[in-house]
Amino acid sequence: MAMLSAAVVSCLKDKQLPDEPRITASRLEIGAAGAKMFIGFTDGDGNFGLEEADTTGVFAECIRSWNLYAEYYELQNGIWTKIEIDPCDGPFPDNDVAFYYVIPWAKPTGQDQTQEGEIELDMGIWYLESEFDTVRYEVKIVDRSMNESNTVVLEPVIKP
Repeated sequence: MAMLSAAVVSCLKDKQLPDEPRITASRLEIGAAGAKMFIGFTDGDGNFGLEEADTTGVFAECIRSWNLYAEYYELQNGIWTKIEIDPCDGPFPDNDVAFYYVIPWAKPTGQDQTQEGEIELDMGIWYLESEFDTVRYEVKIVDRSMNESNTVVLEPVIKP
């Protein structure tokens, strides 16, 4: 499983935003120490994020134990091909490499419950070993009500 360090900055403003989360910006930065993914987002009702105790009810289903999903694609012979990685497929899902992450809940306070911020995700493993050298991610987030955001496609990058 990839190491995760994420920062969610919540900026409460007097705005009218939809209850569904929305990705507003995204990028992947590759450096000598690895990769960082940056995801800008908004959520109108302020319920994006998970707490450690979120392990029952709808969160008990394996696939719902994450709230940021980065689907992995490789450019194979000129065609973007999704590489299926199912972290829920075996008795030891933590041993699978998946690009799904838990982003903590930065609970809004006060009357205005909107969330607006940027997720900074330190990715452990950010690519898979294969004969193909170009990868990209398609990213979405899901809030506590299981509302899905828009899906954004990050710029392709070449593996080292």
